[in-house]
Amino acid sequence: MHVDDNPVFRAIFDRRSIREFTDEPVSRDDLLAVLEAGRWAPSGLNNQPWRFLTVTRGDTRHEALAECTKYARIVRSSAACIAVLLDKKAMYSEMKDHQGAGACIQNMLLAVHALGLGAVWLGQIVNDQAASLKALGLAEDTYELQAVIALGHPARQGSSDRKPLSELMLEEL
Repeated sequence: MHVDDNPVFRAIFDRRSIREFTDEPVSRDDLLAVLEAGRWAPSGLNNQPWRFLTVTRGDTRHEALAECTKYARIVRSSAACIAVLLDKKAMYSEMKDHQGAGACIQNMLLAVHALGLGAVWLGQIVNDQAASLKALGLAEDTYELQAVIALGHPARQGSSDRKPLSELMLEEL
């Protein structure tokens, strides 16, 4: 099978970060589907240390979260934001749990794309854990914010280029 014919490869190759959204809300069913995709990510020892908090436009935490990032316009434009956190008590290896959170986030981004929605992985917001967790009403001693996924119906298409594989390979196959 050629990779272009495979729906998983197609989703990986076609997904783009979307930073502008329409005013249309995202359905609860779609949000639950995205969260389910995150739930099924791999994790070391299958410990599944991630936790999710979804805040939708109109929730006071949505605006409070916007105030925690230089990308406030993206948060404000989004129909919803999913905070992906690690439960500190559920963690067993900082590196492996951070890697698992990344896999979880990627699953969620691919699910968003598969649903015909758009999203962007906001990482800069984690630089001020105290402010971000306070905006969400969560305790710093319990959770570590990994990212916020801002999502909604795309107002425009995303675009991106990739370096050639040859530039990334340390040795040729």
